[in-house]
Formats: sequence, C-alpha cells, structure tokens
Amino acid sequence: MVDLYMVTYAHKVAFPALFLVAIWSCIGCNNSGNQVDDEFLIRVGSRVITVFDFNMAFEMAKTAYPHNMIRNSDTFINAQLRLLKQIIEEQLLLEYAGELHIDVSNPEVEKAVAELKRDYPEDVFNQMLLEHAVPYECWRNGLKKRLIIEKLITQELVESIAITPEEISTYDKENQAAENPTSDLIYGTKAGDEMIKKYLRRKKAEKAYHSWINKLQKRYKIEINKAQWQKIIGSYTDSDYNMESYLFSGIFGNF
Repeated sequence: MVDLYMVTYAHKVAFPALFLVAIWSCIGCNNSGNQVDDEFLIRVGSRVITVFDFNMAFEMAKTAYPHNMIRNSDTFINAQLRLLKQIIEEQLLLEYAGELHIDVSNPEVEKAVAELKRDYPEDVFNQMLLEHAVPYECWRNGLKKRLIIEKLITQELVESIAITPEEISTYDKENQAAENPTSDLIYGTKAGDEMIKKYLRRKKAEKAYHSWINKLQKRYKIEINKAQWQKIIGSYTDSDYNMESYLFSGIFGNF
C-alpha cells in the first residue's frame, strides 16, 4: 500500500487529488438515519467509522478509477480493501494526534483553503463540491484532519530525524554536478545546507514511516465488524480472499 499521508506530506500534489483526499477524510460529519448504516465498521481506539461513513468515502474514492476498471470485480474489491486500510491509517494518526493534543487553528485551515483555491476559479471549486454532493463545511473538516495529520508527522517523525554535517557534505559532493531535487540551491552556503538538510530529513522520514506507523498501531485496539464488511463486499467469501492476510500485512503487521 502506498502510504497516503507520507506521500501527500512529502510531495505537493495536484489540487483535484488533494480535493478528493479531503472529501473522503470528511467521513463522520453526517449520519444516514438508518440503523444498519450507522452500525460501526471500524473502531480505532475511541474513534468509530460507520458503514455509512465507509460507503460515502468509497463513492468518492471510485472517481479515481476509470469506469471500465472499477466494474471489474477484482479491482472493485481491491479498491474497497485499499480504502479500508487508508481509513484505518487515518484513524490511527488522528487518535495519536488527539492523545498528544495536536490541533490546527481556524486561521491555519483558512490559509490552507486559500492556497488550494488560489489558482482555480471560484466556480470550479464550488462545482466540484456540488458534483460530489459534499457541503463546504464537511470538506473543510476533512481538510482540517489532513492538516492535523501533517502536523503530527512533522512533530513526531520528521523533526526527530537527525542529519549530520557529514551527510550534508556527502550529498553536496555527490549532487553538485547532477540533476536532483535541490539543484537550484547554492552549495556550500547556510541556505543551501538548510535546504539539503530538509530534503534529506524528508527522505529519511519516508523510509521510517512504515516502522513508525507499525509501532503506532500497537498503541490502540483496532476492530473491524466482519459481519458488516461481508455485506459490503457482497459475493466475496472467505474462500475468495483472506481479509486479515491482506489488511494486516505490510504497514499494519499482524493483529
């Protein structure tokens, strides 16, 4: 699985992609009014995602796939499983952020909104919300969650990584003549060294993210309502795939 939050943290992503991330991150701001849909599907610590939350998020996630591809049953179930893993990851990060009292202010959120909307006409932004039937406040809440997660990753992972003068010097010597992500800096200057340090720290953070999230997973109890999940995936049976093997491999280890 691609680590969604590490990727979007480390790289500036296109507006439509980030827009959709914020949309499915807004799960939990509505309820269906239906007792079955409001049953829990995922519980991570004190955080609960209902069947309705998941189904709403999946409707948004499907827009990232070509229509003919998502009609394929294997692609469909893999897309559902991928989203389930991403939601669990998000809830783990938000639960940890809550434990550490990490939050973002309204001015911080408004600044992020302004930056996202800056290069797009107002009607384009509003039309995208309308197409996905998502209220602005719900989308804004999803964006706020993403900002909290970015702050958590910065504080607890990125800033804990040390970069030595020797590493900066080595990078400097190896990359002065090569095309690289820091090719526009002036080598040997304080500003250049700071830029290299930031770049190397980010690359180290990307590599450390797997083990960091694995350790984080052990802090909280994670539950999946298998009966409701079976209803969501429909015709698939235990013989068709092993949910635990798929879900809890890789970054989530074994429960």
